[in-house]
Amino acid sequence: MSGNVCLANAQIVLPDRVMYGRVTAIDGVITEIVEGDYVPTGAVDCEGDYVLPGLVELHTDNLERHIEPRPEVDWPHLAALIAHDGELASTGITTVFDALRVGSIHGGKARYDAYARNLANELLEARAAGLFRISHFLHLRAEICSETLLEEMALFGPEDRVGIVSLMDHTPGQRQFRDLSALKTYVAKKRGLNDAEFDEHVANLKELHRKNGARHEAGAVAEAARYGAVLASHDDTTAEQVQTSLVNGVRFGEFPTTVEAAQACRERGISVMMGAPNIIRGGSHSGNVSALELAKADLLDIVSSDYVPAALLLSAFALADVWQDLPRAIACVTHNPAKAGGLKDRGQVKAGKRGDLLRVRLHGKTPLIRGVWSKGARVG
Repeated sequence: MSGNVCLANAQIVLPDRVMYGRVTAIDGVITEIVEGDYVPTGAVDCEGDYVLPGLVELHTDNLERHIEPRPEVDWPHLAALIAHDGELASTGITTVFDALRVGSIHGGKARYDAYARNLANELLEARAAGLFRISHFLHLRAEICSETLLEEMALFGPEDRVGIVSLMDHTPGQRQFRDLSALKTYVAKKRGLNDAEFDEHVANLKELHRKNGARHEAGAVAEAARYGAVLASHDDTTAEQVQTSLVNGVRFGEFPTTVEAAQACRERGISVMMGAPNIIRGGSHSGNVSALELAKADLLDIVSSDYVPAALLLSAFALADVWQDLPRAIACVTHNPAKAGGLKDRGQVKAGKRGDLLRVRLHGKTPLIRGVWSKGARVG
């Protein structure tokens, strides 16, 4: 689905500046950007609001929240996909890489069963049928510390157009969960584990990593290459881990947990992604490095909504206050993630790019969505 739109009398956030003028998209593609306050007949008068590119989301847990709104509750998948799509559109996200876990644990109270292949089939069918408002790609979260990672990844291929594979190692005692109390708070609350069950869960994960860790990591890297997907690391903590990511061919690092890891990414040409909730809250819920600390140290390239879709736009304007540079902040949620995800046709208000556009008005420091267009067609 594509359309035509002219957004006029607006503060247009260009790659390097903010310009007062209008932007036109025809047949889903931006054709013209003109300075001035003239509002042509049929144009949308933005009344001085900002116009910026549609947001690009590389890693969100939001779809999983819709298919399992509570533990052990399996919601109808097509209904969940449509609700997820609509929620993202309402928050200004016009491109999403939907994160699906691959790699399961079949025993114990904290088990995780396979779901990615079946859900991906339904997602791809819905996309082909034109049921979505926004653009959806696949992101496979490869759980290194699991029983069935490679078997599940073997079910995908180049025809699925998997955009991203992230290497996720949630072995207790390292990376995101160096602090076991943070892991206990998260898992025990989500899965209802008592102390003994939690201890058993930790021991099981450590044994799975001992048995499968190296084999799973090498296999996931090979599968990403077979798909033609971009490779991401997850929760790198040390310079040594970042060096391993570089050898694996990682293009961007999701949520490095320390300044050391972020600095190592910068030195090795790996883009640094942090979570929008971390920015809004002023710190990590797991006790790891603050995204704002990295931003102030010039070690932040990409922002992901992570588990709160509405946080993405809010975080961009928060970064604009930190940097005193709105185009740079907006690039962290538009151009930079598009580039990291291998998408060259979107992420900027620029002639020839997709007509993915947002109209945004500030209420104090809070950005309010006034309109969302995907390929020139209004979707929110």
